[in-house]
Amino acid sequence: MNEQILSLLDQPAELEKLYRKNKTAFTRSFTELYPSLKGNPLADAWYERLHFESEGIQWGSKGDWQFIGLAALLAGTLAKFPALFDIKDEFFYPRNLGFVVFPFLYAYFIRKNKLPLSAVLVPLITTLLAACYINLLPEAETSDTLILACIHLPLFLWGMLGFVYSSTNLKDLSKRLSYLNYNGETIIVGGILILAGGLLSGITIGLFDLIGLDITEVYFQYIVVYGLAAAPLLATLITETNPELVNKVPPIVAKIFSPLVLVMLLSYLVAIVYAGKDPYNDRDFLLLFNILLIGVMALIFFSVAESYTEKKVGYMTWILVFLSLTTLLVNGIALSAIAFRISEWGITPNRLAVLGVNLVMLVHLVLVSRQLIQTVRGKSELEAVGLTLVRYLPIYLLWTAIVCFLFPVLFGFE
Repeated sequence: MNEQILSLLDQPAELEKLYRKNKTAFTRSFTELYPSLKGNPLADAWYERLHFESEGIQWGSKGDWQFIGLAALLAGTLAKFPALFDIKDEFFYPRNLGFVVFPFLYAYFIRKNKLPLSAVLVPLITTLLAACYINLLPEAETSDTLILACIHLPLFLWGMLGFVYSSTNLKDLSKRLSYLNYNGETIIVGGILILAGGLLSGITIGLFDLIGLDITEVYFQYIVVYGLAAAPLLATLITETNPELVNKVPPIVAKIFSPLVLVMLLSYLVAIVYAGKDPYNDRDFLLLFNILLIGVMALIFFSVAESYTEKKVGYMTWILVFLSLTTLLVNGIALSAIAFRISEWGITPNRLAVLGVNLVMLVHLVLVSRQLIQTVRGKSELEAVGLTLVRYLPIYLLWTAIVCFLFPVLFGFE
């Protein structure tokens, strides 16, 4: 990026295109180059532009709010389909909850990035086929493959959202890192909005109850449903229009919780030995063990995504090294436990799904850990860790698609 900026300093239009292609990497590289460019009028103008601090919160345009309002109305109405069309809740929500959120986020980024229909046909057609497929699966409360498909479908849709977010440019790895950052920031803003909405709801219901009016049922059926449907869209709008507002929060969260999670994980492994617990014969314990593993993996992902722009190796990099190595140990235990259960009691959809995701995570952890070790040894940069992290993400999407769409057929919808 540094060389590209220097080569385009006398071509303002091309420099603008380079900035729009990857704003995060451009800002980082330009800031690094600026001391040697100071005094150049164009360079001075770009520096002020990139480091200008907004005097207030940006609320987006009128068109943005009209879009958010319409999308939230459609998403909330979709969420109320069971009440409107006499559909069983237990049939509709497990299969369709992801469609209440992700297609409307697709629409937001398609509109924001002004993507032509031809550029997003793949995610749109794939999502439509997924909706038809999941709703045509046989209704069976005891079907393991149906449960697995319902669990993995939102993850698959999340991957499709990343495809749209990156403007369908699959080769731009920096866009994938930006997508992880977007998720971390949007989760934080969305969590704040939901907490504030919950507080407001409690106060509102309580005030009406004081005057003898019970509005709980009506309030939850309409206000809460539409409010929850609007939350991801509103959080996305706030995040995208105010990047300086929230982009410092995820690194703080990562730097606080990564060492705490490392200590917790090491303590937990010691406690397992002390308590005599093992995941080999205890199915529920193995399930919790894998949930813990997925949670720690997610923390590593977001920590790397937030730290990759740093130029120097600091304590956070060492924390990530130890955390990734410890997680490798946890993954190895979980993998050996599920392999033991398969050898003892045979293959089931659940066991094969857990085995697959553990193998996928194991390979990813090895790659990320190796790159982190190279970084602390001075043989690589943190940016390479981030690129290693996101280069592997399509493998998760592929495995998710296999579990969601092939498992029900392969196991006879059992």
